[in-house]
Amino acid sequence: MTPDRFFSLMVLLASRDAATTQELASALGVSLRTITRDLNWLRDAGLPVTAQRGRLGGVTMLPGSGPDLTRLTPGERDQLSLTGLDEKQRAELDASVETRRALSKLAAAQPRRVHEEILPLTDVVHVDSRPWRRARASGPTPASLIGAVRRGRRLRIEYDSPRESGPRDLVVDPYGLFAKAGIWYLVADRARVPRMYRLERITTWQEVDRPRRIRESQTLATVAAALVDQWEHDHAIEVSATIDRTQIERAQRIFGLRLVPDGHDHGHDQDHDHEESATGRKVTIRFPHLEDVRALLPFGSAITVHGPTEARAHLRDLATDLAQHYAPSPTP
Repeated sequence: MTPDRFFSLMVLLASRDAATTQELASALGVSLRTITRDLNWLRDAGLPVTAQRGRLGGVTMLPGSGPDLTRLTPGERDQLSLTGLDEKQRAELDASVETRRALSKLAAAQPRRVHEEILPLTDVVHVDSRPWRRARASGPTPASLIGAVRRGRRLRIEYDSPRESGPRDLVVDPYGLFAKAGIWYLVADRARVPRMYRLERITTWQEVDRPRRIRESQTLATVAAALVDQWEHDHAIEVSATIDRTQIERAQRIFGLRLVPDGHDHGHDQDHDHEESATGRKVTIRFPHLEDVRALLPFGSAITVHGPTEARAHLRDLATDLAQHYAPSPTP
């Protein structure tokens, strides 16, 4: 459990009489399995968290055992409900000042130990969720959009998609803003179909004087989770390949869940669920489109693609174009 999610879970339990695991998972944007593991962790740590089954049951924490929220303003409570954001991302939402003020109030209310001085978590833990070496993002800032999103209005955006020949004018019904791997997205329905729009690709936007029309029973957390799951698992082509042993970890970082060791889907023992030889490991890599196999080019000969035929042909064409581009100029 991350320190940020630990604190947010404590705030949620302290601010409610009882909550179901589904409600807690939705509020924190995590799976039921994750929230169950987090609650077990709290109990193992000695915190008085209990769970009662039945229609009137739920997860509760004994009164007085959690953080004292009575000192906080509604705005400060609202800011503390944000999870998974580092200091820079909170600043991008204009949320860092209220967050620091709320944390200082809570810290002042905690009883101090006489025999042992414990440093605050904020002094010894710092979270930076941004990817390495990423250029500064363009497009609207999260803080500039948050007001319109919280008012529940439709938005008209001009979106420059890499798969289109030029920017498109779209009217969307926003659920909210979503930060993933250091990148901000606008999560919205367009014609009742959910999409994620990278803020840096929104060239212009304006608020439409009409209320948003989102699907019933759907929240920002549920829609974002479904879109991430769809992106990680939906694919149009499966590439069979062998990865050099020295490049396996790098490939796993880049492709994530799209890289599946051979045998993994069959439930074999983890020590024997992938074929590995002296040359490398056999894997399947799933891509949304054939064109996306170009992501294998930076690996050079460290990845050998066995099939399908169209993937090998496309990589060969890309490599040939690259070789011709850097071919030495003919001497006069």
